[in-house]
Amino acid sequence: MVVIDCLGKNTREINQEIRAALDAGAAEIHLTNPQARHNLAVGLRRPCRMVIEGSVGNYCAGLATVADLEIRGNAGWGVAENLVSGRVVVHGNAGTAVGASLRGGTVVVAGDAGTRTGNLMKGGTIIVGGDLAASSAFMMQKGTLIVCGNAGYALGDSMYQGRIFLGGECPEYGSDVVEMPVADEELTEIHDLLLGYGIPAPRRLRKLVSGKRLWNFSTRERSLWRTAL
Repeated sequence: MVVIDCLGKNTREINQEIRAALDAGAAEIHLTNPQARHNLAVGLRRPCRMVIEGSVGNYCAGLATVADLEIRGNAGWGVAENLVSGRVVVHGNAGTAVGASLRGGTVVVAGDAGTRTGNLMKGGTIIVGGDLAASSAFMMQKGTLIVCGNAGYALGDSMYQGRIFLGGECPEYGSDVVEMPVADEELTEIHDLLLGYGIPAPRRLRKLVSGKRLWNFSTRERSLWRTAL
């Protein structure tokens, strides 16, 4: 195991040490004293388990092709943005745009997550153990978003495909979002997934999907498009 102490080092120096450890074949890396620095562990390209002992700033683990990252604290904006594969687990809360443009893998926030989480998702899974702020899953194209708590306004606005499972309440869904029955196999899938991350499953789940009315523009539905835009 390689231990990298971030104290007194800038972000470039820390990321260079991470890359050097990966190139040397390290199987596990621990970062200590991260002090909420931005842009840590970006662009990971080699398989390795990484643990960050504390909170991180913005865009941690962004643009990673491979990741197995555990953040033992909170995260700022854009954690796991554009993640391609692997998993990123945040034990605390996370800021705006968790997993934005996610392409694959799994992103877990044990606490609450900020606005615009999962916007433009193109695959993968995002789990929020607590509450989710407004305008999340906007223009979602594929993948799964699981929210165990409540969600803010405009959840799933203009989503194209994908699934949203909501355990709590939402004051207003986004344009063209409809509720569908949750299949038994989906309930089993979600309960098993949450159990694996130690997150209690909600007592009930609602499944939200695209109503597909925004897939094609129609002059007879101008008001619907105005609402979406």
